[in-house]
Amino acid sequence: MRRKGQNFLVDRNVLSNIADYAKLNTADSVLEIGAGSGNLTEVLSRRAGRVYAIEVDSNLSAGLMDRFENVEVIEGDALKVELPDYNKVVSNLPYQISSKITYRLMSRPFDLAILMYQKEFVKRLIAEPGAKDYGRLSMVTGYYAKAEILEYVSRTAFRPNPRIGSAIVRLFPRKDRQNVNYDRFARLATGLFSYRRKKLGSALEAMGISREELACLDRSILDRRAEDISSDEAASMSRELNFK
Repeated sequence: MRRKGQNFLVDRNVLSNIADYAKLNTADSVLEIGAGSGNLTEVLSRRAGRVYAIEVDSNLSAGLMDRFENVEVIEGDALKVELPDYNKVVSNLPYQISSKITYRLMSRPFDLAILMYQKEFVKRLIAEPGAKDYGRLSMVTGYYAKAEILEYVSRTAFRPNPRIGSAIVRLFPRKDRQNVNYDRFARLATGLFSYRRKKLGSALEAMGISREELACLDRSILDRRAEDISSDEAASMSRELNFK
């Protein structure tokens, strides 16, 4: 189980808290990623109108089939399967895909997400510009959603016990952001932090941006580094610059 990033949440109080945070009702269609043995799935099925439970392990997904009337089990890799229509995401995420699945979720619309991550990951997720943990993850997530830690969860709430503690995080989509192309913005963030030791002007040139194009940007921003650029500033650059 540990090799697959599967640490099953067994603490009934924590399971109930997660569902409470999601404020579920019968009008909600919920996406659960990494359903595992179905402990959280069972709680969600009692409160939501519809639950889409994704599980990559065929033995585990077979155990979920036909177990709940309002749950559709999707067997496969959550990074590759076609995602259904949902309005909320509630998951104890497989830790090994935390980054990749978060990026995938940010590229799609949702009303609310309640997600369990490892504590070390959460530090990077919620980091602000200038902080040592600020990077591509916090830049991208910070543009599309407001992240808030709701509760820290002990290692003992899982079987098998993970090596470090976890945290439940609430993500609300930002309504105050400009509309930018997600793929362009994500590529820019990736490029900037690939050259994080360079000043932005040099980093963008290394990414193939011409000096003529850079002239459209304020000189002061070109003298800063990626770790000092806010999500909103990066998004504005992704709209103005032509990069591959």
